[in-house]
Amino acid sequence: MVLYEYPFNESIRTMLRLEHLFDRLGQLIPRETPLDHHFALVTIFEIMDVASRADLKSDLLKELERHKAQLNSYRGNPAIAEDALNEVVARIDHAYSGLNQLVGKAGHVLTTNDWLMSIRSRISIPGGTCEFDLPAYYTWQQFLPARRRNDLMQWTQSLMPLAEGLQVLLGLLRDSGAPHKVAAQAGQFQQSLAAGRVYQLLRMKLDPSLGLIPEISGHRLMINIRLMRQDEEGRLKLAAQDASFELTLCA
Repeated sequence: MVLYEYPFNESIRTMLRLEHLFDRLGQLIPRETPLDHHFALVTIFEIMDVASRADLKSDLLKELERHKAQLNSYRGNPAIAEDALNEVVARIDHAYSGLNQLVGKAGHVLTTNDWLMSIRSRISIPGGTCEFDLPAYYTWQQFLPARRRNDLMQWTQSLMPLAEGLQVLLGLLRDSGAPHKVAAQAGQFQQSLAAGRVYQLLRMKLDPSLGLIPEISGHRLMINIRLMRQDEEGRLKLAAQDASFELTLCA
């Protein structure tokens, strides 16, 4: 099954983008070729760009506090396993502490590295990191993989509290939903959302053998999913067929 996610607000959209970038970074750093490590550096700069929003850190801290208060309110409830509750609260505390100790925006410490910033200023220019443009960077790419990997790990240290906070918050959000099977009629599915319930994330799992691509839209009152099929020229057209998939709404 292929998993698709759709955020209902800008905050979750930003968090998903950052999670996507951290996942890519985690795959690139362990590799060995200079090209992989070049794109790891590109990804670090992309994370810094996305995380540059002034209120991102404070928003994440507030969300962690809110979740902790909500979970602590369950203490003493016989239906709640105290050990599991303590484990989740401890993860929230650890993520909160790391984020709270972060000085400035994520990656701010990297902006004081003139060498990195010289690469960042040219990396968006097509071909701007050629050896004749940045000979020092080209020299770094010739280092042994272990040396490059160690440098990348050091540069990402200041980003890790952000990655941990995102992992905890998105994990809690995803766990809040219950999956259920639904069916699209003639390639279209609509569902009204319960009044007074604020959903933040939609998740759907679709069988890849169907060859369908979901086009998702929605707001606080309604979700709409159109199942599309790609033609030979890459254009998407409505697949007018019935199909079932798994849907999860996370509040």
